[in-house]
Amino acid sequence: MNTSDLPGHPFIAYQDGQLCVEGVRLADLAREHSTPLFVYSQASMLAALAAYQKGFAGRKAQICYAMKANSSLSILQLFAQAGCGFDIVSGGELERVLAAGGSPSKIIFSGVGKTRTEMRHALEVGIQCFNVESEEELDVLSAVAASMGKVAPVSIRVNPNVDPKTHPYISTGLKGNKFGVAHERTVPVYQHAASLPGLKVVGIDCHIGSQITTIAPYLDAMDRVLDLVAAIEAQGIPIEHIDFGGGLGIHYEDTQPPKADDLWQQLLSKLDTRGYGQRHLMIEPGRSLVGNAGVCITEVLYLKPSEQKNFCIVDAAMNDLPRPAMYQAFHGIVPVQAQATGTEGAALTYEVVGPVCESGDWLGHDRDLNVKSGDLLAVLSAGAYCMSMASNYNTRGRSAEVMVDGSQAKLIRERETAADQMLREKLI
Repeated sequence: MNTSDLPGHPFIAYQDGQLCVEGVRLADLAREHSTPLFVYSQASMLAALAAYQKGFAGRKAQICYAMKANSSLSILQLFAQAGCGFDIVSGGELERVLAAGGSPSKIIFSGVGKTRTEMRHALEVGIQCFNVESEEELDVLSAVAASMGKVAPVSIRVNPNVDPKTHPYISTGLKGNKFGVAHERTVPVYQHAASLPGLKVVGIDCHIGSQITTIAPYLDAMDRVLDLVAAIEAQGIPIEHIDFGGGLGIHYEDTQPPKADDLWQQLLSKLDTRGYGQRHLMIEPGRSLVGNAGVCITEVLYLKPSEQKNFCIVDAAMNDLPRPAMYQAFHGIVPVQAQATGTEGAALTYEVVGPVCESGDWLGHDRDLNVKSGDLLAVLSAGAYCMSMASNYNTRGRSAEVMVDGSQAKLIRERETAADQMLREKLI
C-alpha cells in the first residue's frame, strides 16, 4: 500500500491513490452522502487531546473543550467520554453539552454578553464557574444568584495586554479588544466581586487569542497573570484555580505551532519556578483539538477560464467554509483522487470559488490543480470554525457530517433541506 501523509494531518493520507480519513476512502463517502460533506477523524481528535493530557500528567488540571470551534453533538460526546469539561459562550451551547452527556460540574461559562436568562439556567444546572468579563456583569450575576438563593462561583477574565501575533479578529488580549477586565483594574474588581453576596471568587482567567503559533505570548501572559494572583491574594482573596484559556494554533499552510505537551512543559516549568505549580489549572483548547481532524469534500462543478484568472467553481461555498471570506484564511485544497504520474504538467492555476452570489465567496486563491468537472477536492483543516459558523445564506442547507473511527464511518448530521430551513417560518 502506498501511503503518503499530508503535513499536519497524520490521520488523513493517500492510500493507493485515494485520499482517506483513517481507513475510509473519501470518494466512497461522497458517493454515499453527496457533497459538500464534512468528514472527521476520531483518532485525530483523541490524539490531539492526548497531547494535552500528557502535558498535564501528574498535575491538578482540567481540560475544557472550547466548543465554539465545533459544537456537533457527536464531537461533544466524544470529548465528554474522554473526560473533558467544556468552555461555553451561550445558553445554546450549554444545552448542547447537556444533550451530549457532558457534566454540568465541568462547564465554564465564558463570553462578554451573558443574559440573565442564561445565568439563571446555568445556576439551575450547577455549572462549575462563570468567567466574568466586566464589572457590571459581576453586579448582574450576583443579583440573579441572590434572587435564586444561590451563590455563583466566579473567575474574572483578565486582559493582560499581550499581543498574540495573530489575526486581529481573533486577538482577544489587547487593550483594544472587547474581552476581559483591564490589567490595571484587576485588583479592585476582585475586591468588588468578593464583597457581593451572590458571588464566590474561585479563580482567575486569561485568554489572549486564537491560532497562536509561538510560545512567547503564553509565557508573557502567564507572568502577568501570576503577578495578579499574588496581588489579589495579598488582599485576602484566595484564588483556587488559574485558567490560561486556549488559542494554540494548528497547521493550515506553512505554520508549525508547538505541540501541546511541549508548550505545557515550558509553561509548567515557569509555574513551578514561581511557586504556583500545585494550583488547580484549567485550559480551554478548541481549534487545536478538532481543526486538523476534519476535511470538507466538494465537487468541481465548472471550470471557467477568463482573461485574468481561471475559476474552479465547486459546490462548497462561504456558507459552508466561512473562514476564507471572514479572515482571508488559508486552507489546503487537494484532489481526492491523486494525480497519476506524469500528469502534473497539466495543472493550471485556479481561483477556487463557490456558487454563492458574492465575490467574497472563495475557498482558495492561486491554487495549482489538475482537475475537470465532476472531480472531487478535499478542503483540509476544516474541523474548526467551519460547521460551527456555517449559515443558510442563499437558502443553502448546511452540509452533512460523518465521523470516521478506523474503517467505520457514521453519519452524525443529516444534510439540511430547504424544508428544514423553513420549518419555523409563517406565511402572512
